[in-house]
Order: sequence, then structure tokens, then C-alpha cells
Amino acid sequence: MTAINTWPGKQRRRNRLSRRSTPLTIAMLAALAYFLVPLLWLVVSSTKSTSDLINTFGLWFARAPQLFGNIHDTLTQDNGVFVRWLLNTVLYAGVSAVGAAFLAAAAGYGFAKYRFRGHGAAFGLVVGTIMVPATALAIPTYLLFAQVHLVDTPWAVILPSLINPFGLYLMRIYTQDAVPDSLIEAARIDGAGEARIFFTIALRLLGPGLVTVLLFTLVSTWNNYFLPLIMLNNPRLYPVTVGLSSWAAQAQNGGAGSSSTMLPLVVTGSLLSIIPLVVAFLLLQRYWQSGLATGAVKQ
Repeated sequence: MTAINTWPGKQRRRNRLSRRSTPLTIAMLAALAYFLVPLLWLVVSSTKSTSDLINTFGLWFARAPQLFGNIHDTLTQDNGVFVRWLLNTVLYAGVSAVGAAFLAAAAGYGFAKYRFRGHGAAFGLVVGTIMVPATALAIPTYLLFAQVHLVDTPWAVILPSLINPFGLYLMRIYTQDAVPDSLIEAARIDGAGEARIFFTIALRLLGPGLVTVLLFTLVSTWNNYFLPLIMLNNPRLYPVTVGLSSWAAQAQNGGAGSSSTMLPLVVTGSLLSIIPLVVAFLLLQRYWQSGLATGAVKQ
């Protein structure tokens, strides 16, 4: 009897083993290498001097690693300007991500739960703007900000980053299922106003969507190069992308002496600049949970 009962379990295990695909496994390993090899190169290269960067194998350490020395030189170069760039980037990306996530949630909730004149046309316009590349809007945005004297200020980077059409579209689609209409009607019957319903009920149910938009905007603003490049003239207002680019230009055009000192700083600065993003993903990934509304409404 025991053998008969255990046979289906053994058969299922054999079926799972037989469904393993060698080509799919190879493809997954290739994709893993595609994403991890550049990171490995960055970590390894941050431990090298300029001569080691040129003369040693790129994916292995030199005989005399000097990671901590490179970090010290990066953080102290030009009176610690890299730390200023990093703080600027945290400010630009943090404020933009929180603001864009909130605006996308509010607008997406409005499109999903309310009907008004021009509803379809307005949402179609939002979807259409997703197809417009950000670089095409950079020059008009610069001219507009120059008229109101916001060029070369942090607002010149933050305000354009608050508008996230894809985030609005995502939050509209997510709100349709995450916030039940019956829950909103029950809150209205209990006397709750529309603002209270949004802030106390809807926002809690939209947590995973909010975190998704926040992380997308955070990464986009953190890696943004072209907009700060045309908006900012003061080097002390640069984010890390523009700052490291200026160092790279010095390494390429400043002669042999400048190259020997600046190239390791560019590589090490690039490594330090991605650490906050990795920390943000590790801290916020637990909020990517679906089904927060499960059980909120009895069937």
C-alpha cells in the first residue's frame, strides 16, 4: 500500500526532471552573464591603478589591489566634490521619485475611478506622450525654464522628473483591480470624503504599484545625464553622471599625468554611485507584494 501511495509523487518528480530544457538553461546562463560580467568588471577595475587597468586582464584582480586607496582618492578629489555630486543625486532622485509616484498614483486613481468629460481623450493624450523621447523635450524645457529663471537650480532637474506618463498609465491599470469599487462605495456610505478615501484607503492598497513607479523614477533620474547637462552650469550642482563625465573628459584630454590620476577615480566613482541604487532595491523589494486587497471586501 505504501508503494502504491508514493508512486504518483515519484512520477511527478520524474516529470519535472524530464521537463528541464538544456537550451533554456544555456540561454538563462547567458543572460545572467550579460548582466553580471559588467558589474564584475567594475568591481575588479576599482581595485586597480591606471597601469593595472591597461596592462592586466580586465576580469581579474591585480597583484596589489588598492580599492580603499582609490575610494579615498575619489572622495577627497577637488575638496570632496564627488560627495557633493552624490548628495545632489540623492536629492534629485529622491524628491523626483517620491513626487512622481504620488502624482502618478493620484492621477491614475482619478482616471480609473472617475468619469468626466474628455476622460478618454485625456488618457489617450497621456498614453501618446509615452512615445515622445525625453531628449526631444530637453531643449523646449530648457527654454521654458530659462524664462522663469530656474536654469542652474536643482528645480531644473527635479520638476521635469516629476512627470511620468508611463507611471500614470501603470497606476491607472493597477488601480482598477487593486481598489475595489465596492470598497469605495462602502467608505462613501460611512461618510468619508473623496480625499480621505484616497489618502487612507486607496494609497495603502496601491503600495506595490507606488513602489514600482518610485523605483522606475529613481533609477531614471539617478541615471539621467542629458537633462542635467543642459540645465546646470555650476559644477557643485552636478549629479554623479555629469560629474563623472567631466572627470572622464579630463582623463582623456588632460594629458598623460591627468589620465594616470583621473581614470581610476572615474571607475571607482562609478562603483560608488551604484551602491545607493542597490541598497534602495534591497530595502524596497519586500513591498513588491501582490494581493494586498485580498480579504478587504467579502465576496
